[in-house]
Amino acid sequence: MFPVLRLLRGIGKKLLIGNITLFTLLTEYCISLILLPQLPGYSVVIGYIDRLTHEKKKYSLITCSLLFGLVVLLNSCRTIPKGVTAVEPFYVERYLGKWYEIARLDFSFEKDLNNVTAEYTLNPDSSIKVVNRGYNYKTQEWKESEGKAKFAEDPDEGMLEVSFFGPFYSGYNVIAIDKDYTYALVAGKNRDYLWILSREKTIPQPIRQQYLDKAEQLGFPVDELIWTHHD
Repeated sequence: MFPVLRLLRGIGKKLLIGNITLFTLLTEYCISLILLPQLPGYSVVIGYIDRLTHEKKKYSLITCSLLFGLVVLLNSCRTIPKGVTAVEPFYVERYLGKWYEIARLDFSFEKDLNNVTAEYTLNPDSSIKVVNRGYNYKTQEWKESEGKAKFAEDPDEGMLEVSFFGPFYSGYNVIAIDKDYTYALVAGKNRDYLWILSREKTIPQPIRQQYLDKAEQLGFPVDELIWTHHD
């Protein structure tokens, strides 16, 4: 059964009996699709809800929504993996322009893509326009997505947040870059996301090895990297 149909069927059953586990169902589904599994505070909130359930107390959907909002709020504070630091000082004007993806830890939005590029331009409000583009070699069509990035904290630090889905932001952290801003190592909000970028379609072997060594030391699964093909 499709996940949405299974969710709706579950909602119908839970609404009829007014059980608090309706919230657990909704929360786990939304988190699995939007907020990703490793949410700070998720286990705490779910544990609290379970205790309420065992005590056979009934709470309104508004209360449940507030608890879900708490999970989102806690998650919004996390933009970089623990133990990882972003480049500082960071010069965003030098980072703008076109980058070629050399390698990545694969995930759903980039699955089966080669010839992947990312282009960054400055918006009038000082945020950064992000255009990602790649060619799906299975469907034989180009795929493009446009988003917006902003600094998470200090504009002199390479710790940013990027969004392709309205108010939902995720970490984008430049954790290594050469003095000429030609090669970059970028991490996401956790160790499931990592990219090696270059201003060209290739990267010198010494730089490649340097970035691999750094990523491995920081706990990223570098053996799972996919090396992007460029025509």
